[in-house]
Amino acid sequence: MSLDFIGKYNNWDKVDPAELFSTAPTEKKEANPKLNMVKFLQVEARGCDYVVLWLDCDKEGENICFEVLDAIQPVMNRVREQSVYRAKFSSITDTDIWNAMDHLGEPNRNEALSVDARQELDLRIGCAFTRFQTKYFQGKYGNLDSTLISFGPCQTPTLGFCVERHDKIQSFKPETYWVIQAKVFKGKDSPLTLDWSRVRVFDREVGQMFVNLAKTSRVAQVESVSKKEKAKQRPQALNTVEMLKVASSSLGMLIAGNRFSTEM
Repeated sequence: MSLDFIGKYNNWDKVDPAELFSTAPTEKKEANPKLNMVKFLQVEARGCDYVVLWLDCDKEGENICFEVLDAIQPVMNRVREQSVYRAKFSSITDTDIWNAMDHLGEPNRNEALSVDARQELDLRIGCAFTRFQTKYFQGKYGNLDSTLISFGPCQTPTLGFCVERHDKIQSFKPETYWVIQAKVFKGKDSPLTLDWSRVRVFDREVGQMFVNLAKTSRVAQVESVSKKEKAKQRPQALNTVEMLKVASSSLGMLIAGNRFSTEM
C-alpha cells in the first residue's frame, strides 16, 4: 500500500503547500493497482483458519503485516485468539527458517503505527516543501531553472553527504610517503614478510635512516610466536546483508539501505 493525498490536493495551482503540511487528508491505496494484490490475498485466504506472516524483520515488514491482515481477515474463517502468527527471521537458510517456525510470535502493532507516522511525515514534508521551493525558485536562476526541485526528509540530507564527500575528494592533495618492506628467508621455506609498526613515513631521509639501521644490524630478535588453528565453514547462500557487503567490497562502494517514501 502507498500513502497519498486525496485527488483534489494534486492540483499545484489551487492548493496552498501549507495545507499539505497540516490539514490535507490522506488515504492509503494499492501501490500498483494493476497487480490486484489485495484481491489475490483475499482469494488465497478465503476459508483459512490461521495465518503466519513472513514479512521482513523490520518496522516496514511489521507495517505490511497489518496491511495483509486488513485485506484477509474479512474473508477468513472466524478469527480466534492465536490464529495470527508472526515469523521472525533474518536470512533464508534452513536453520533460520526452521528456527522462525519453531518460535512464532505476534505482529507488533506499535512498530507498524510508527511506520504509518513516518510515512505521513515523509509525504507531508516532501510534498509541501517540493511544491513550495519549486514554485518559489522558478524564473529566478535562468539556465538553472528546473520543472521540479524535489525535497525529501531522506534524499535532502543524503544529497548533502554526497556533496560534502565530493568536495573532500576534489580538494584532496596526494602526498608522497615511503614504507619499509623486509623479508626473512630461512632455508627453502617461503619468505616471512615483516610488518613495520610505524607503517609509513612522509620524510624520505627518515625512511632511509631506518633502512640503513636494518641493513647494518643484520640481527633480528623474535619477541613472540603464536599459532592457532582456524576452521571456516562453507559459505551459505547470500542474504541481503551479506550480498551488500560483497558488492560494496568488490566495487569499492559504500552501499546504504533505501526505504521508499512519497516525495512529490
